Amino acid sequence: MTSSHHSADATTTDPLKSLKRKRASIEPKASIEPGHDASSARNPSHDSPQSSGSFDTGQATTGPKKLRGRPPKLVAEPTVVESDIEWPFWFKELEKTHRALNLVYTFCSTRKHLATTFETIRSTVESHTNRSLTVDDVVAIVALRPGGIHFAYVDELMLQLDARGADKDDTFKAGRYTGKPSQSFAPDASVGGMTGLEGLGDADPYRTRDDEQEPGSGREVLYFEFIDEDLKRQVQDKKTGDPTKPTRRLRHEDVKLPVYSQKQMTALIEKRNIKFANAVNIFLNRCAAESLDPEMALRSESESFIPRPSAPRDSTPQPKSSTLPASIPKERKSIPEIVQELKDSPWYTGQIVPDGHRVFDEQEPVYGYLNFLLSQDLVNALYNTKGITQFYAHQADAINALHDGHHVVVSTSTSSGKSLIYQLPVIHALEQDWNTRAMYIFPTKALAQDQKRSLKEVMKFMPGLEEMLVETFDGDTPMRDRNIIRDDGRIIFTNPDMLHITILPQEERWRTFLQNLKYVVVDELHYYNGLMGSHVALIMRRLRRICAAVGNTHVQFISCSATVANPKEHFTTIFGVEDVKLIDFDGSPSGRKEFLCWNTPYKDPGDPSSGRGNAKFECSRLFCELILRGVRVIAFCRVREHCEKLVNAIKQELEHRGRSECINRVMGYRGGYTAQDRRQIETEMFEGKLMGIVATTALELGVDIGTLDCVMTWGFPYTIANLRQQSGRAGRRNRDSLSILVGDSFATDQYYMQNPDELFTKPNCELQVDLENMLVKEGHIQCAAYEMPILPAKDTKYFGEDLATICEERLLKGDRGFYHCHDRFRPKPSQFVSIRDTEEDHFAVIDITNNRNVVLEELEASRATFTIYDGAIFLHQGNTYLVRDFNPDKKMARVEKVQVDWTTEQRDYTDIDPIETEAIRRINGSKSLAYHGAIKITQVVFGYFKVDKKNRILDAIQVDNPPVIRYSKGTWLDVPRLALEILVSRRLHVGGAIHAAQHAIMSLMPNFVMSMPGDVRTECKNHLKEFARRETQRKRPARLTFYDAKGGAGGSGINTKAFEFIDVLLRKALGRVLACQCRDGCIECVCSELCKEANSVISKAGAEVILKSLLNEEIDVESLPMGPEEASPAGVETVVLAKPVPPRNRKTVKIIGLAGEEIEIQANG
Repeated sequence: MTSSHHSADATTTDPLKSLKRKRASIEPKASIEPGHDASSARNPSHDSPQSSGSFDTGQATTGPKKLRGRPPKLVAEPTVVESDIEWPFWFKELEKTHRALNLVYTFCSTRKHLATTFETIRSTVESHTNRSLTVDDVVAIVALRPGGIHFAYVDELMLQLDARGADKDDTFKAGRYTGKPSQSFAPDASVGGMTGLEGLGDADPYRTRDDEQEPGSGREVLYFEFIDEDLKRQVQDKKTGDPTKPTRRLRHEDVKLPVYSQKQMTALIEKRNIKFANAVNIFLNRCAAESLDPEMALRSESESFIPRPSAPRDSTPQPKSSTLPASIPKERKSIPEIVQELKDSPWYTGQIVPDGHRVFDEQEPVYGYLNFLLSQDLVNALYNTKGITQFYAHQADAINALHDGHHVVVSTSTSSGKSLIYQLPVIHALEQDWNTRAMYIFPTKALAQDQKRSLKEVMKFMPGLEEMLVETFDGDTPMRDRNIIRDDGRIIFTNPDMLHITILPQEERWRTFLQNLKYVVVDELHYYNGLMGSHVALIMRRLRRICAAVGNTHVQFISCSATVANPKEHFTTIFGVEDVKLIDFDGSPSGRKEFLCWNTPYKDPGDPSSGRGNAKFECSRLFCELILRGVRVIAFCRVREHCEKLVNAIKQELEHRGRSECINRVMGYRGGYTAQDRRQIETEMFEGKLMGIVATTALELGVDIGTLDCVMTWGFPYTIANLRQQSGRAGRRNRDSLSILVGDSFATDQYYMQNPDELFTKPNCELQVDLENMLVKEGHIQCAAYEMPILPAKDTKYFGEDLATICEERLLKGDRGFYHCHDRFRPKPSQFVSIRDTEEDHFAVIDITNNRNVVLEELEASRATFTIYDGAIFLHQGNTYLVRDFNPDKKMARVEKVQVDWTTEQRDYTDIDPIETEAIRRINGSKSLAYHGAIKITQVVFGYFKVDKKNRILDAIQVDNPPVIRYSKGTWLDVPRLALEILVSRRLHVGGAIHAAQHAIMSLMPNFVMSMPGDVRTECKNHLKEFARRETQRKRPARLTFYDAKGGAGGSGINTKAFEFIDVLLRKALGRVLACQCRDGCIECVCSELCKEANSVISKAGAEVILKSLLNEEIDVESLPMGPEEASPAGVETVVLAKPVPPRNRKTVKIIGLAGEEIEIQANG
């Protein structure tokens, strides 16, 4: 053996010796006898003892062969392909080699410390075949089954993870390195070596002198693996000790050496052998049809599969030139041609779902005219910067309306030229009056930077306006620059947060700016929906009030929005103004667009029993196929973690393809990056230096990042509106474009893969803003009173008819009827009113690789516990960094860049517990009660898994992190004892029933309370805990709990309002469950698109029992299914009867009775 990871078994020089001993018992009876006439194994007319041992030798059939006398199949049998062609000798030898490789690999996959490199398995395979194993033979086998086998060079370090796990010494048992305290047990040999002090590239005692290279140089080895299907983990039967339940998913929190039955291994080996024989027959049939020599044809096709080591690459990214690598076409083909090439690719197996390919024809432009004249300077500037000689109809209508003094809202498609509508009037006004001010408000910093760049380009061509101060005023603006921007700036780009926290509270400093403010532009109006919309609406009223007080009553508001159902009504609600002109006719041209619903294929295409593959790798492959064809791609991910993992996978894919020159042309873009990094990425995107971007929703809004040809979305992005918004990012400059939704394995994704028509036909949703949410409203009234004392008679037009009552009850009354901010909100009330739940505390992630000591990014405190911990793998721009030191007290983590092929996933739990009852409401017609009060959210990270690229768990590590505790307000209902008894008697999963009932109720809340999905959350059940066979100390009360995700300890007010409608919510939820025709639950009834546990613990029948018991409706026990349910197998019971939560101060609590009257009662306990 030449590599250290090959010699993990210290007891024998040959790690596969035990395989040789077990050969007779493990190897299946040959379904195809190597070296025999191949056709006889597939053609029943040949009476062969070898074939009769495995196949029914009765009359010939054209369909699949059925195995005789076997127990129920653990894996589905593939269809047998027949051929009457005599197998050439070389093909018979290849089949022998394949059978031996199959047997050896299957055995090795049951021993996680054995890495199946070519050198490791060579001698054992040769002992089975009695001939030399060559790379050419393996490559030929791969060429016959390219989708089922992976044979390539990989970094040796990636395979060393657990090879020396048995050699761990006391360093790791002690839980600390010498001289270095740690919160966790030392992870393993990949972190600190056997002594805990070794570097990742330090000398290895198992290496020979010939193997030694520079530390960390990343020596590559040939690696072989089957990728079509994995063995299913099994558990030992407590009575017999035999492996049992091979199809049951691993749900133990303890990671143990996997157990596999001989029966399962035999079935999988035989299944692969049949697939290989089928591949040979298909190939021979093709050769016969095309009159080709089979051996020559196979050797020719094999050349493209010959593995080659990666070219050495500098670890430091080189500066990007403005020209793309020569290997990328400068001009791409048309989208239909590219789509057809994808379909013709050898790896395409029907990923585009039926009815999932839609084509939208191009649209010709419609032009309009202004009813006033522009200056020649402005006409020249528009032509020189944007090439504009005519205005589209919607642009002309909107600019005319603004010139006539109206407020304007534009609701047209993405990339329809909306930005010109709010740029031109501002420049025109500055030409007329140098003192004019304008404020551009954008929801994200990226969008503000993009629009500032665009506006300044136009103003460079305007004589007299070239040097005018146009600047960004946001959280990244240095303090030393803020006074200059405030005093001299004519146009500022900001966000609602700065307006709320800095500008309005400092009204006296901003008075000159506000007195001359003519235009307020609020772009992406659809972003301000639900709770965020309520905050922004009240901020805009505060702005209007201050402007009016300083003598400015002529401010005009301009908003642009994606296509929504009620743009004018939403605009009026946000700004509180009349005289609004809606522009919703789109005169812009649009190129031809194609939309693909692309489902992640099964691991073995056509074999559902193999399980669906990894959507991340499907995205990375598709991404690379597109950019290497000259297609500029942006991929959207739902969360930051997915963004980094996809960047990492794309870079690995490019490296594997030998296209390392393209790696630096792909970058990630998400929250958390430093301001400098964000600006650099935005610039490189716009200048066309990048071919691909992987982003979260930070780039979902209308940032112009140059010509985009394709938008790829990894997984359904929670709502159809989000999907349409993302899809609109492609084809922004009238070229044909492509949008691809890549379906993940989650229930929501698969629902839309099976019903793609809903993605195109569902109407746009209406935007809702609740101005009567008292928690939000009072906070902004307190802020307004701080900015300028409130006079109810005068300020009612801004804050509603109940302003006088609110002022009397909650503010301090001063002289002459004015009201002032209450002391409990001082000294800075805006800091007590969080509009996004942003956090002040951030953790610095510092790169210490080669003593760099550079801040990679800043991480919010709430994410830090779940992302950075000792031994974690931290992802940044797709690169892997090992967390060497996490210091919560100093709010910093030191990380070092490493090359590993595994990541870490935290093992955590979140408990949602009511701690104080403030109100009780009796449910109409029932003895059950609903409660409202304070909620405690406890999040604990107690360890992490090391996971390889196939999501297989390599190791489980314990950490000892302090819990993260937050408080909010919420509503809860205790499940009646009767419901629990029925669930137990029918063997229905109690946790799954509670989880399903919570989803059913929560999904209906936006119908009764103005809110967005995600504004209210619940405790989602984790399958590792719920389906475990081991007793748990963490018993959860039988309770449906909902809490406000925003608003801090005071909540957002949404649950307070939902509490008033709890009776109706319960009845509607039950009706929805009963009316849905699905069997096990879907997003139409008890599954949630936002479930953080992917709806893995759900019982639809159990939800029906709980909802009926809460409403005191009759439950037909006999009609309920008898469990355990297939999706929710029975485990150790994790739920106990809920105990009453004491009221506030344990003295009194309010009960709202049937008639709505309030009754004071003494609390128990």
